[in-house]
Amino acid sequence: MAGEKRLHVVTGKGGTGKSTVAAALALGLAREGRRVLLCEVEGRQGIAQLFDVPPLPYEERQVAASDEGAVYALAIDAEEALLEYLAMFYRLGRAGRALDRFGVIDFATTIAPGVRDVLLTGKVYEAVRRRESDGSYTYDAVVLDAPPTGRITRFLNVNSEVAGLAKVGPVKRQADSIMTMMRSRRTAVHLVTLLEEMPVQETMDAINELTDVGLGIGHVVVNQVLPSPLSEEAAERVANGDLTAAAVTRSLRRADLEVDAGAGAALLEEGRQHVGRQRLQTHQRAVLTEAGAPVVELPHLEDGVDLAGLFALGARLVDGGVR
Repeated sequence: MAGEKRLHVVTGKGGTGKSTVAAALALGLAREGRRVLLCEVEGRQGIAQLFDVPPLPYEERQVAASDEGAVYALAIDAEEALLEYLAMFYRLGRAGRALDRFGVIDFATTIAPGVRDVLLTGKVYEAVRRRESDGSYTYDAVVLDAPPTGRITRFLNVNSEVAGLAKVGPVKRQADSIMTMMRSRRTAVHLVTLLEEMPVQETMDAINELTDVGLGIGHVVVNQVLPSPLSEEAAERVANGDLTAAAVTRSLRRADLEVDAGAGAALLEEGRQHVGRQRLQTHQRAVLTEAGAPVVELPHLEDGVDLAGLFALGARLVDGGVR
């Protein structure tokens, strides 16, 4: 579909919920009737945990479906990807497995991290480009649960990673093809953050680094946003010190709640802390607007994230323009 992305890369500082956002986005796209592949590359089996399914093998498996679309999942393993690469391009079927027994595969993917990233992103590249016999794409969209922001530019910018290892040959050609896809207008890198100083700063740094190497920024996804039960007027009164513990106590008693002065003081202090957190959130929102990327906010889910919660978050992402 015109204007819709073929590859969504989701990154974020550890602890911001990037894997949850990636899974929710896959479900949101599937809700719109798209066939989606959700990939992970860090070996944590995060997708299996989120969808409450057994650990994923190196094989695409359906993990969810909507009325029109479906989500398939794949845990990409560098060693398996290399064996697949050797079989596909060098016809080394059994011979490749023999190399694995001798430790060559582990050596290649450990000693040369640039090659490892080419293999991981190469599998994503293959999935994005794969077509059926009628010429249609196998997947309408691919969502990649990528490494954290601290190393996302290095992970995606595979050309620079293999420059010192391969200036010509199949590895270099593979890296060139991957970079063409990564820099395509049909690819977007989405950054997940919280409204806290460190995640926001790391998000801003990552946006600058990604932009410098020509990688397209999609949306900034602000996760786990805490709403405020206070009106602006009430928050202003709390912040300015216009409320006293005695006044809070009297208000509670008028509502037929039996509280002592100590309870009123404790509630007032909790209110002050809450207003302080809300103002910090407001400040971090302002910082994020400087990046110039569209922002979509997701609420904090009090009951945790189950499949229904993922569908709800996915709907918010797609409705917010992440498509």
